[in-house]
Amino acid sequence: MEPLDAFDQGLAEFGGRVHRVDGDRWDAGTPCRAWSVRDLVNHLTGEHLWAPWLLRGATLAEVGDRFAGDVLGDDPVAAWDAAAEGSREAFHAPGALDTPVHTSSGLTPADEYLRQITLDLAVHAWDLARGAGLDDGLDPRLAEHGLRYAESVSDALQGYGMFDPPVPVPATAPVQDRLVALLGRPPG
Repeated sequence: MEPLDAFDQGLAEFGGRVHRVDGDRWDAGTPCRAWSVRDLVNHLTGEHLWAPWLLRGATLAEVGDRFAGDVLGDDPVAAWDAAAEGSREAFHAPGALDTPVHTSSGLTPADEYLRQITLDLAVHAWDLARGAGLDDGLDPRLAEHGLRYAESVSDALQGYGMFDPPVPVPATAPVQDRLVALLGRPPG
């Protein structure tokens, strides 16, 4: 799966689940222990509000705190849709992946940033499904794409403290289970 195709699939996986969250499930817990379903959607929405700015060359200081706090307002689904569409357009813009972007880990190649944000979409689609009581099955190609990338950067991910330590699973476990386990989530 090509990186932009994986990104688009990640947007579809996460966004499709956002659209299926029932009113009373927004406060439910998720596998990300500190986040409710709403907090998780807020996190991803904020991340995708940042993307167009970063892909246009903005520094972290230039973006500042404009996306801090609650970015969902009274309509979390509409807020997600707007952020996702802006992010999709920014990543698909001609030349968008040619220039490094400013991230919290320093100047980062844009295609690496794309892989990071795609991994976040995949694993958080699974988290959202678990929290909201939805089907947690990911597109197998997206899970494979995410697993290959996560394996290549797992030491760095652990070093940044972005995910809990990996959960042991058999090497023969399904790809999706190995992906979420590598990122600190018990797949069962």
